[in-house]
Amino acid sequence: MTPGARLSAAIDILDRLARDHTAPADKVMADWGRGNRYAGSKDRQAIAGIVYGVLRRRGQIDWWLERVQGVEPNAETGSRAPTARDRVLVWLQLGEGWRLTDLEKACDGERFAPDRLKMREKRVAIELTDQRGFNLGCQPLSALANAPEWLADRFAKVYGPDDAPRQAAAYLNEAPVDLRVNSLKGDRQAAKAALAAEGLNLRETGLSPIGLRLNERAPLSGTQAFKDGLVEPQDEGSQLASLLVDAKPGMRVVDFCAGAGGKALALAAQMNNTGRLVACDTSEARLKRAAQRLKRAGVFIVERRPLSSERDKWVKRAATAKGGKGSLFDRVLIDAPCTGTGTWRRNPDQKWKTAERDLFRLLEIQQQILDSAARLVTPGGRLIYVTCSWLAEENENQITQFLGARPDFFPYPIHDVWDETVGAQGGGDCPAAPGGTSLRVTPADQGVDGFFVAVLGRKLG
Repeated sequence: MTPGARLSAAIDILDRLARDHTAPADKVMADWGRGNRYAGSKDRQAIAGIVYGVLRRRGQIDWWLERVQGVEPNAETGSRAPTARDRVLVWLQLGEGWRLTDLEKACDGERFAPDRLKMREKRVAIELTDQRGFNLGCQPLSALANAPEWLADRFAKVYGPDDAPRQAAAYLNEAPVDLRVNSLKGDRQAAKAALAAEGLNLRETGLSPIGLRLNERAPLSGTQAFKDGLVEPQDEGSQLASLLVDAKPGMRVVDFCAGAGGKALALAAQMNNTGRLVACDTSEARLKRAAQRLKRAGVFIVERRPLSSERDKWVKRAATAKGGKGSLFDRVLIDAPCTGTGTWRRNPDQKWKTAERDLFRLLEIQQQILDSAARLVTPGGRLIYVTCSWLAEENENQITQFLGARPDFFPYPIHDVWDETVGAQGGGDCPAAPGGTSLRVTPADQGVDGFFVAVLGRKLG
């Protein structure tokens, strides 16, 4: 493909994302690739670089377009909303170092190439000629965070105005590829040696005692270690959340929002394939997708149970069954549906698709899930609440509200739980503040996706 054809493809994909707020960027990219098989791997890589570059830096790109008056008013509405083409042209200059002559050469109006540059676009390119990179000292936090203003304001509240820019900037980087070693098939040294023998360059994760991180991206699905179930892709932050469940062999455990089973796989390994592990989700399709992963990992204790809602009749039946003082499970994990703000490195389009009203809707769902799943925890057992979000409303605020309504639960000191689980297996030091009752990890501080974990115990009395 010519450079112009690549630009046209990137603009088309970004236009599709703007029209369809439900489709994630990776799916739209994959659909485009299947429909345009003439595009080689280098073409797809270049196109993805432009698309994800624009999605990651959209806040600053729009700020620059407004500063240099680079957006043409809409003839019908009079609004000045940047188009995908506007954003791509700025990305190429500030993100890839293109100059006006490069843009003119690629946008020549020939077959498959974008139309020739307009005078307005040439003027924007000239205005940006001496600018190196996206940053400028006078940019507001919404631009620096490359996020909608309502989310940028919350960055400042959670991390403080001084640290918010650093925390936000870390989400602009591409996430590394982390692998969880399946202890049912081998240990970390065996997995490391097996992958290294297949040419993968990797190192051990610093916090998780069961993790490996690729030093550079490489195909994983074709490796024998993956085919044999020795390793499974899982971010280090997610590994830590699974370890903090403290699931032990012989226990009764529920993964209440299991999805495609990533954490259920990790819990089964902790349990050494003994005990009872129920993976629940309101999406039967997601649970079905877990079947192949469970088989590959050698996991056979997982019972997949689709739920009609968080208040499915099964929850009531399990909570009122005889034995265990009315509740049946030693550990109940809630990997709660959330805004996913902690995964922006992987899903930069998500920030632009999430509205404040979506947050309020999710808060209600999280509260309902907490209230319902808590019924399954046996006295003396634990409820573990996890999100891949940095928003306080989805994290600390939810725990405070829950504990206020349920005096039969109490928060465990997170350092104690860490020492019993991650630390006991040789992991790194707990990054939470001393005396804290919850854990936050971030790309800026720990180099992992943003995660929140709180461990709550149910009183015996």
